[in-house]
Amino acid sequence: MTRKTVDFTKSGIAGLSKDKPALYTIETAGGRTNYIGIAQRGRVAERLAEHLPGARDAVPGAKVRVEPMPSIAEARAREARAIARVQPKYNKQGK
Repeated sequence: MTRKTVDFTKSGIAGLSKDKPALYTIETAGGRTNYIGIAQRGRVAERLAEHLPGARDAVPGAKVRVEPMPSIAEARAREARAIARVQPKYNKQGK
């Protein structure tokens, strides 16, 4: 599976693939991880839009790295491991 890094803007996330579930990481301009999440197949851009400034789950960031996953179960497992390892500022701890 190929990782893709795009600008964390409406236009940047608009062209992302929709055919697989994905693990995504929202990063600052300096490369610091602010948030790690998952999106179901067909909802990658929609879920990321929920984190854009002014949205209901806004998270500050400059770039987003998206990695397609073979299944939502694999995405959830990788998300849990990554959150435990990195402990991003905007992920609710103990989730």
